[in-house]
Amino acid sequence: MESANQTASVTEFILLGLSAHLKLEKTFFVLILLTYLLILLGNGVLVLVTVSDSRLHTPMYFFLGNLSFLDICYTTSSVPLILDSFLTPRKTISFSGCAVQMFLSFAMGATECVLLGMMAFDRYVAICNPLRYPMVMSKAAYVPMAAGSWAAGSAASMVQTSLAMRLPFCGDNVINHFTCEILAVLKLACADISINVISMGVTNVIFLGVPVLFILVSYIFILTTILRIPSAEGRKKAFSTCSAHLTVVVVFYGTILFMYGKPKSKDPLGADKQDLADKLISLFYGVLTPMLNPIIYSLRNKDVKAAVRNLVSEKHFTW
Repeated sequence: MESANQTASVTEFILLGLSAHLKLEKTFFVLILLTYLLILLGNGVLVLVTVSDSRLHTPMYFFLGNLSFLDICYTTSSVPLILDSFLTPRKTISFSGCAVQMFLSFAMGATECVLLGMMAFDRYVAICNPLRYPMVMSKAAYVPMAAGSWAAGSAASMVQTSLAMRLPFCGDNVINHFTCEILAVLKLACADISINVISMGVTNVIFLGVPVLFILVSYIFILTTILRIPSAEGRKKAFSTCSAHLTVVVVFYGTILFMYGKPKSKDPLGADKQDLADKLISLFYGVLTPMLNPIIYSLRNKDVKAAVRNLVSEKHFTW
């Protein structure tokens, strides 16, 4: 009962953001706003063409459409809050609003981890078992795979958010971050967070370790198969179908693993520089990666380019 009363007494959190680095705020505001607009434009176009163009109604582009929609949701759950924090001297967010924002961000991140693993499986079947591809990656298979990714990410986020927001917060309500990032919130709890740390560790293994291992094994088989192709042109064509996904995997998982690989319950000595680094890393995977995804997948993809040209020529856009 005492813990519940202490938790209820915290009605809002203060987001510190870059308030200790005021000279950076205006620069970051412009950069992040432009990046966010590019994210909405690039990923919005990919979602539109994968839905409207029948030539892109394949498992690979279905997953790509899901990834683009997910990136829009992920950035929208946090970027407006980040932009507002650059303009407001004292940015506050309600307790319930913090919980919602934390849930959405964590859910989208966890879902993308699983979805990238599903996309690796799609590429594995396409290259290593091309004759069985239509049967293995039928609509009855790839739609539940994508839906399962969303469900798994949402379930994991619900567990982590519930555990975090049930902790007692006894006074310090200043979150040293742009948003209600879960590790930053846990540092404010005035209770033992060992259960949260263990739970985060298990979640990291499931949503980071397992997909990374799955992707690694898939690409070992893919690389082995590609090297067996007799013609250089055939090897180049086969690898080009995987290069975009592999690039996204390296950028996304590399940054996430660095950020969340070792959850900490206590601030280390001299944590100011580390906190700033964590914030900038968070911005990197939360803003730049979703911007790069449509660029990586579309610049070298003739099918997507053709679909975009067709969409524009048929005047599907209304200005």
